[in-house]
Amino acid sequence: MKTSKMEKSILGKPKEICTKVFFIVLGNLLCALAINLFFVPNGLLSGGVGGIAIMIQYLTNLPTGISVFLMNLPLFVLGAKMLDRKFVVYAFISMIVFSSWLTITKGFSKYFIIDDIFLGSVFGAVFNGIGMGLMFRHGTCQGGFDVIAAILKRKYNMNIGTGLMMANTIIISLSSLLFGYKSAMYTLIAMYAGYQILDKVQIGFNIQKNVIIVSERSQELSLAIIERIHRGVTLLKGQGGYTHEDRNIIYCTLTSREIAKLKEIVNDVDPKAFFTITDVVEVKGKGFKTAEI
Repeated sequence: MKTSKMEKSILGKPKEICTKVFFIVLGNLLCALAINLFFVPNGLLSGGVGGIAIMIQYLTNLPTGISVFLMNLPLFVLGAKMLDRKFVVYAFISMIVFSSWLTITKGFSKYFIIDDIFLGSVFGAVFNGIGMGLMFRHGTCQGGFDVIAAILKRKYNMNIGTGLMMANTIIISLSSLLFGYKSAMYTLIAMYAGYQILDKVQIGFNIQKNVIIVSERSQELSLAIIERIHRGVTLLKGQGGYTHEDRNIIYCTLTSREIAKLKEIVNDVDPKAFFTITDVVEVKGKGFKTAEI
């Protein structure tokens, strides 16, 4: 009884477990297809543990699934010390699933031939980016360097894609000494595109925006935003640097889809209002969804 309660507290509720396992299976399938359908047949590499495993396969013909499993073990020891146990447990499950998918899909390239290095890099990036993004968005990952990226995200709020790109550029640079600069350059293109897709999937395509509005009719604008967009606003006290007049400054966070509606409201209420709109990396609070990592 004690063990089952502990496992329940670590893994979460049944619905959460089913959701995470589903995206672990789907995400890792996409990543494995990226490697076995697009990267390996076209002589491309990959980042992180998967990239090192591909190099080992090129040199020794050892299956990538076995290499990935063995190299992941020390990284999980690091993750267990610096990340919460739930994330590490799901990452370990994900690593086993990824290794299995790599082994299962190894021969799929015989039935789906893409004999073009550029197409291989582009579509490999799409599959890989979507797969990793789905897992990160639902609070898990592929293991390997993703664990390090999750640590950077938690400790320094660094975008997952940015952290992975920095670490993997070193690996690809070293691999170019073994396999030539052409494969390395195409791999860097695939990695950059893949990590851009990863960040979009993880954060969401409906990007949040910070809005600051300076208006003489701030009360009317605030009420209109609340009633017509259904978003909360904060009134900040400000003073004109030239006129020294006191006035309220409207501060609010909206999604990119709501910006057009905001502009309509400003034009209706106070066309002379001054406002700025900036991108937001992450939002946590009522009315906004955020990734679990």
